Amino acid sequence: MGCWKQEKSNTWTFPTLILCLYGFFYMMKPSEPFLTPYLTGPDKNLTTDEVTNQILPVWTYSYLALLFPVFLLTDYLRYKPVLLLQGISLIVTWLLLLFAHGVLAMQVVEFFYGMVTATEVAYYAYIYSVVSTDRYQRVTSYCRSSTLVAATVAAVLGQLLVSLADVSYFYLNAISLASVALAFLCAFFLPMPQKSMFFHRKDASQSLPGPDKVVAPAGSDRPSSCQEDTSSDCAGRSPTPQQQAGNAKPRNHMLRVLVQLSKDLRDCYSSRKLLYWSLWWALATAGFNQVLNYIQVLWDFRAPSHSSAVYNGAVEALATFLSSVTSFLVQYMKINWDLFGELALGIFSAVDAGSLFLMHFSTNIWACYAGYLIFKACYMLLLTIATFQIAINLSMERYALMFGFNNFIALVIQTILTVVVVDSRGLGLDIVTQFLIYGSYFAVIHGIFMIRSICVLVSSKCKRKIARCCKEQLNHAEHESREQIVTGYLTRL
Repeated sequence: MGCWKQEKSNTWTFPTLILCLYGFFYMMKPSEPFLTPYLTGPDKNLTTDEVTNQILPVWTYSYLALLFPVFLLTDYLRYKPVLLLQGISLIVTWLLLLFAHGVLAMQVVEFFYGMVTATEVAYYAYIYSVVSTDRYQRVTSYCRSSTLVAATVAAVLGQLLVSLADVSYFYLNAISLASVALAFLCAFFLPMPQKSMFFHRKDASQSLPGPDKVVAPAGSDRPSSCQEDTSSDCAGRSPTPQQQAGNAKPRNHMLRVLVQLSKDLRDCYSSRKLLYWSLWWALATAGFNQVLNYIQVLWDFRAPSHSSAVYNGAVEALATFLSSVTSFLVQYMKINWDLFGELALGIFSAVDAGSLFLMHFSTNIWACYAGYLIFKACYMLLLTIATFQIAINLSMERYALMFGFNNFIALVIQTILTVVVVDSRGLGLDIVTQFLIYGSYFAVIHGIFMIRSICVLVSSKCKRKIARCCKEQLNHAEHESREQIVTGYLTRL
């Protein structure tokens, strides 16, 4: 029986199935669209200002503080322990939401939820350590689909329970607690990976390989990876692998990994194309997360939950569905992204800015809902394009590194926005004015990339004009040369 279990856990289907179940239960939280009505309602009896200016900012600060150490810890511990930590953090978060009271207790909730979001990298990176490269696309599709389906089902379920069965927000949180507890149990059944992307690379874990046996993980037309750089150094001037295995210390290994990560980052951002896509990614993600964090507060301000019907769950479900559709349609867009990519970023950033201005100026809750749907769909469309454009130019290790660093920069920008705009120790602006700031922020992003797109298009047009002139001159020179040859030949005759 033990041999059968071991053989079963070594196949790609078993860990993929368990990880999809984990992702489903992790995202199956019907209470999330109703967090602000729950906190400001009779269950917690907090004010809107306390929620906006004192509680919600803690998530941003804790996420920023935890992201980088958790990123390294995830790779060093090989994913599964961090997934278990995420499960524990989820359970603690919902236990506190159910039974704790007061501003300080809810700030602790936000801290643990910051731990949850910081450890998400383990979910998306785990599967690449236990399946072969040729199955990456399939398992990525399965895992992302399970989370999208769960988010949609949870939002619809929450809306139905609130609108039709008149279930209180407390019991929605109890259902969420049961779901995240099931996710925690699923994490126990995941096989422990034997390798990771940086600290436990497959080639490094092999027993005493010789320098001539090191094989590069990518072709010569791909960017060099960590292993390629270190192997060339070893072959040239370092001791033999046997001596390194005997003398290596964990601290030195950590230092080598950090140095190699910094080199990889420098090489990744040396590409101007990747630099501009990453710049949009960081700027737009910061704004998107900020809007996502405070949109329920705006909805509750426009249509207070104690005096009007709440349709947050239905809106979130529809937004997730539209985001899935727009992301799916990207594969059918036959566009020269090198030429028109910045133009698309500029245009859709303008649409995002317009939708945020609509939410600011309109007092109608349905206009706010519509603006949010447009905003999220446009962002997800562009994020899918940016992800694709970055991924096709990088190896898996460098893509994971660039993904993490882009999100880290986005979080730094988001933290600055939170400190200045939201936090009571900063400006502490009201929620309506905040969305005016966010709309202006996306208008600035629109201006940056529209200027960049104009430069790219003008430069491309000039290059085509120069190439056409050169071709015409070449054709003219060839024509004259032929005429001279024919004239000379006739003269000799």
